[in-house]
Amino acid sequence: MKNLEQRIDQARGVKKADTVLRGGRVFDVVSGLLLDGDVAICNDTIVGTCGAYESDNIVDVCGLILVPGFIDTHLHIESSLITPFEFDRCVTPLGVTTAICDPHEIANVLGMEGIHYFLEAANETLLDIKVQLSSCVPATDMETSGACILAKDLAPLMNHPKVIGLAEFMNYPGVINRDPIAMDKLDAFRGRHIDGHAPMLSGMDLNAYIAAGIRTEHEATTREEALEKLQKGMRILIREGSVSKDMDALLPLLDDRTSSYMCLCTDDRNPLDIAEHGHLDYIIRTAISRGASSLAAYRAASLSAAEAFGLKDRGQIAPGKRADIVALGSLEDCDANLVICGGVLVNSEAFAKRKIIPPIGRNSVRSPEINARDFRTTSNNEKTDVIGIQPGKIITEHLHYNIAIVDGDKKPDIQRDLAKISVIERHGKNGNIATGFVKGFGMQSGAIASTVCHDHHNIIVVGIDYEDMALASSRLSEIEGGLVLANDGIIIAELALPLAGLMSLLSFEEVHDELVKLHQASRSLGVTLEEPFLQLAFLALPVIPMLKITDRGLVDVSKFEIIA
Repeated sequence: MKNLEQRIDQARGVKKADTVLRGGRVFDVVSGLLLDGDVAICNDTIVGTCGAYESDNIVDVCGLILVPGFIDTHLHIESSLITPFEFDRCVTPLGVTTAICDPHEIANVLGMEGIHYFLEAANETLLDIKVQLSSCVPATDMETSGACILAKDLAPLMNHPKVIGLAEFMNYPGVINRDPIAMDKLDAFRGRHIDGHAPMLSGMDLNAYIAAGIRTEHEATTREEALEKLQKGMRILIREGSVSKDMDALLPLLDDRTSSYMCLCTDDRNPLDIAEHGHLDYIIRTAISRGASSLAAYRAASLSAAEAFGLKDRGQIAPGKRADIVALGSLEDCDANLVICGGVLVNSEAFAKRKIIPPIGRNSVRSPEINARDFRTTSNNEKTDVIGIQPGKIITEHLHYNIAIVDGDKKPDIQRDLAKISVIERHGKNGNIATGFVKGFGMQSGAIASTVCHDHHNIIVVGIDYEDMALASSRLSEIEGGLVLANDGIIIAELALPLAGLMSLLSFEEVHDELVKLHQASRSLGVTLEEPFLQLAFLALPVIPMLKITDRGLVDVSKFEIIA
């Protein structure tokens, strides 16, 4: 009651505000107008705009434009390769004040322990981390994960203050075919927010998926797909990550009319891209530079995002809203000069006051002994299914090549850009090893291995030389998971990710520097992809068309079955 009375008195100007931002203009994401006047803040809440306020803490924002804090509507913090605390330091100064995360990467390794880790971390970060409870652990029954999470495991957390609802429902065939496990989860979260994930789904199957209560979608990759989903009531999240880049395709849809139903997200973006290009700020300024109005871009980044996920307390600089404010030099540049998150000025002092919780998931890589012969592909049929990479997309092609059988083995073919790919079970459950072929890396030698392998996070390795593939894969057990490159029998670059085999214990600046070295090393192998590591990781996700690979074999995603 006391805090409520303070807010009212400060809003009326009867008492001094805790903080006043003076000299700037507020960009109203409803009308698109620039508003003059002070912005008054009481504790963590905006209490006044468009007026003159007094405070013992006046913050000079003269000449700056104030916009609502940005909301990333779908991401996996683990895919940034850093802890939630380093992610906080990395993106909050860029204007991201709310991150709606799905911790299903760590959940697939550690189960509910991983979700609890994120909920605990979310209580300590400046960035307001909202958690969607992971709906598909494992993503399908065509892979081996480290855990299995059922509706009964998630239900006790649905009223947690940091929880919004159920995270991306990737098993869309399970939804439309009424799989009992899927039905249990959908029923348990009926009436709450349920996030979508239905790439290329359309027509009556899309109707069925939406009718199950699913309301948001970040997997639309074409204008036509996004338009159908908008017209059927879904909110479209424009994604621009390190690999999945859908902004170019979807920007033609973003205007002052549609922006109320469109949001922005990064899904998977690493510190290298964040340092060199930015985060949501990059999407905003790029959208504006390519013709989107400032109103559409900033509305999608704030108010529309808040409305889509039921966050009624934020998204606009207005009385009663959470004090998430970004002060910009210009709307076009989206250059954050100052950020306030929940009423707290974002600076080194504020970051230093956080309580850092200890890492979990150490020594999680328990793979079998790996030898060069494990990567042989024995067959008596030259006809071969090949995964075809589409740069900048996680959708792949299902290609077919004739590959000669030499000494009972189908070998990599540099001339045709056909590298060997393998997934090795690393959770200590069955020791499965599956092999296949992939086209698109441009590799001339060596191997790349990783425990970042969506979403089961087994070991995935691509290479030209079997000995190098074995060396890189084996090294992952020694460093507790990570990214490893080998060539001519030696390790040429690596990044250890000891937190569940997914996240580094280094600072984001150090991870950035190591990623630069890793990219240089990948180019020395002939790799031509802009982001080879995340591109590799998504080749193991069997809910994204068309052809993928897990520890159980090649998966024809269109048929949702393992190829015999």
